[in-house]
Amino acid sequence: MKPRLHLIVLCPHFDPDTAPTGRVISRIVSELAERGHRIDVVTALPWYRAHRIAPGWNGRLSRSELTPWGTIRRVHPFPGADRSNLARRLVGFVGFSALGGWAGLGAGGWFRRADAVIAMSPPLTMGLTGRLVAWSHRARLVFNVQDVFPDAAATTGAITNRTLLSVARQLERASYRLADAVTVLSDDLRDNVVAKLPPARADTVATIPNFVDTDRIRPADRMTAYRAELGLGREPVLLYAGNVGFSQSVELLVEAARRLPGISVVINGEGVALADVRRRAAGLANVHFAGYVPDERLGELLATGDVHAVPLRRGLAAVSVPSKTYSSLAAGRPVVAAIDPGTAVPKILDESGGGIAVPPDDPDAFAGAVALLTGDLEQAQRMGRAGRAWVAGHTSPAAVAERYELLVSGLGAGRSPDGHR
Repeated sequence: MKPRLHLIVLCPHFDPDTAPTGRVISRIVSELAERGHRIDVVTALPWYRAHRIAPGWNGRLSRSELTPWGTIRRVHPFPGADRSNLARRLVGFVGFSALGGWAGLGAGGWFRRADAVIAMSPPLTMGLTGRLVAWSHRARLVFNVQDVFPDAAATTGAITNRTLLSVARQLERASYRLADAVTVLSDDLRDNVVAKLPPARADTVATIPNFVDTDRIRPADRMTAYRAELGLGREPVLLYAGNVGFSQSVELLVEAARRLPGISVVINGEGVALADVRRRAAGLANVHFAGYVPDERLGELLATGDVHAVPLRRGLAAVSVPSKTYSSLAAGRPVVAAIDPGTAVPKILDESGGGIAVPPDDPDAFAGAVALLTGDLEQAQRMGRAGRAWVAGHTSPAAVAERYELLVSGLGAGRSPDGHR
């Protein structure tokens, strides 16, 4: 029998919060708990959807609850509605990291020994918080990187202040060096992180991809109730579901709608760039906007689209992996990805046969790929079935949780994340 591990997880979102990273870490914790491990989670009060504390959770700086597998301590995230106000967001990150660090010191009992602390970034400040908590519990630190920051912000122009970028990059490198292991979602992200470490520390970086719950997300009939609610008929539907931010070139969907009047385009999501996308779509009757749907309707939303879009601006595939790709494939829908060639998503689509990858920020190539699939729904459905078969065999939650279990056990035995002593 494998020894029971004691893990402390520091993350900005956790069930019932609706952030994609929160869903990921919540399922990993669930899988690790089923394997018999004790887990103490320190996270934020739910706030993601409206960027304010969710109804029923406000009024207190922190809340604690017991679970069959450990504890959950939720602290105030200091949210702000204006996501473009970087100074305000920085204050929120620092405030949450400080409160989270204090809660982490007492996770599972003050200064009680743990096997590992898993700290999730962003926010980048969780790297130092995780190190402090790990020291207090005499534990190893696993720094889980979902997006490489500040590279993404610098590439999109979200941060242009040189002093702020310099401070963020120093914090980034310090966080990598202070961790016993760094986990990233793709080999592209691994190359990015390894380049910022001394050569002797390269083997501390491990690739563990995110997963998709193929039991929860399944192929379904395209003529959904949600399609009717949006006023759509039987025409082909191109769907984008997710954050509408600086990193996503969602305007490509608007241009595709302009060139392909026989299809409907659904943009389901919110974000700082939504107003600009709405402005671009003004006057196009075949572009439909909708807000996030409840979790129980996710499968219905994904089934509504005959073709799914994954648009990421040039240069960002080395710092971010759009996890929506896995959900689209699990739903049995083909993907048109506008993304840097030779990176994780194009490789997945090529290996699975589940979609088409085109160069980023290229409206001609994107609209051409969309026209190909929406003009032949039988071919689109064949690609969708191929993608579903691939994702069901490659990205199960249990397999990902086992990778984390082996990583932590290996650190305790003196092995690096790639298995070497």
